[in-house]
Amino acid sequence: MTVTYDNIDLLFETSWEVCNKVGGIYAVLSTKARTLQALYKDKVIFVGPDVWTLENPSPYFIEVPSLLSRWRKSAGLPDGVEVRVGRWNVPGKPIAVLVKFDSMYEKNPELFSRMWTLYGVDSIHAYGDYDEACAFSHAAALVIESLIRYNGGTEGRNVIAHFDEWTTGMGLLHVKAEMPDVATVFTTHATSIGRSICGNGKELYAYFGGYNGDQMAAELNMQSKHSLEKTAAHQADCFTTVSDVTARECRQLLEIDPVVTPNGFEPDFVPSAKEMPAARQAARRAMLNVASSLIGSKVPDDAFLVATSGRCEYRNKGIDVYLDACRILADRLRGTRRRVVCFVMVPAWSRAVREDLVVALPYKRKRMRLADPTITHTLNNYDSDPIIGGIHSRGFMNEPTDNVAVIYVPCYLDGSEGLFGGLNYYQLLPGLDATVFPSYYEPWGYTPLESVAFGVPTVTTSLSGFGMWVRGAFPSGFSESGVHVVERNDANYHDVCHIIAADIMAMITASENTNAASRDAAAHTASQATWQHFIGCYLSAFDSALDHARERNRK
Repeated sequence: MTVTYDNIDLLFETSWEVCNKVGGIYAVLSTKARTLQALYKDKVIFVGPDVWTLENPSPYFIEVPSLLSRWRKSAGLPDGVEVRVGRWNVPGKPIAVLVKFDSMYEKNPELFSRMWTLYGVDSIHAYGDYDEACAFSHAAALVIESLIRYNGGTEGRNVIAHFDEWTTGMGLLHVKAEMPDVATVFTTHATSIGRSICGNGKELYAYFGGYNGDQMAAELNMQSKHSLEKTAAHQADCFTTVSDVTARECRQLLEIDPVVTPNGFEPDFVPSAKEMPAARQAARRAMLNVASSLIGSKVPDDAFLVATSGRCEYRNKGIDVYLDACRILADRLRGTRRRVVCFVMVPAWSRAVREDLVVALPYKRKRMRLADPTITHTLNNYDSDPIIGGIHSRGFMNEPTDNVAVIYVPCYLDGSEGLFGGLNYYQLLPGLDATVFPSYYEPWGYTPLESVAFGVPTVTTSLSGFGMWVRGAFPSGFSESGVHVVERNDANYHDVCHIIAADIMAMITASENTNAASRDAAAHTASQATWQHFIGCYLSAFDSALDHARERNRK
């Protein structure tokens, strides 16, 4: 029997990024939360790690001592496993339980032995963050188990436990072993072995059909993470992934066919049409102020502003392609009066905004350009950071007379650093004329989706999940969708660089009416990628998990 969403009694979702902004998964869960809360009210409970302190509290979590207070008094959790209950400070404000799991490390050897016996999970080769992930997800599973018992158990009830990424795989396996009536869902947002293949400079796509996940895991010393992820995928009542791109990867490397649940978006913080002109003006003023202060000369108000952003993965995110495209663009614009500022807004190992830039802000008059005006922050690893090295190797010096300036902003733009007048990344987005995300490995691609949500045309590639979705839903092109999806493979790196440079050049030289039409098309594309349109894929996955669990428990 297939159930509908209103028959679900409890829905748990566990992730390392609940109330903990690390990467794209935070965007998935935090934007999905409002839709889930509207469907299930407080029947949905998010479970995340309590990695915060009094000195460094989570800005995303609002503790509410009265919530689940009776449960906390009788939770029966192991010594040292502590919880805080509250609301995730995102639209919908769902219940969130943060778990302190330090005491669970000592239980890992026993856990690893048991999961080897039950499911064949190979933890022998574990290193790095494997122990931490397993300690957390084990503790989270115990919390879920306790909450289910407190809320009346599972008999005659539809209960789902949803786990995200390999980092929560042990939690899923524990729930399946201890509470077989609970329907489990496992989502991989990027396979650990696929990301590792790309991160090690290997060609994923040219030899795709020849890759064996287990063999590559052994070659790349990824046996334990891969084993845990693959086992969780096969043991879950429903296994999902975020795009057709990653579904293909799962079939090849994990040897299982997933359900595709695309990542939606909620534009709660996108300015209205009435507010957008002022937001765009404020953002441009802030970015031009920083650029002018670094260069020591005023950058014209009509300069074309472009950016890339996201996780600091030089090859996977196509930062190398972006910098090469900027170099080509600079060569094409040499001798003209047009000015372009290309931002690289990618968090790295930075300390703080450089002191000489703090002194130079705000820009008031022409002065000496700062030493190395291509970067806004002091880096802990200046000599080995790949992005600053890539900027220098391509000859960018940001002389006042250069047509193209490249500026590296190596921090999380949450507004706290004060660099852009307190504006955060989303408040800066409207000021951009274009964005570029030429990813080599991109299971979905929130950054281009966020860009079009703010009406900023973007360039992405056919290797991103979002790019593939745009190709299937819209004609590719700025005037049609606000998105140009560039075909990318293992053999056409230089072609991609030239195409992106040409795309930017076309926008620079286009009329204001043409660019306005592209911005409108971008906003329309984003309107078709909200959770309102995509949540149905999750509801189908939940139905499948419940049906499978019911059938499994009849045997």
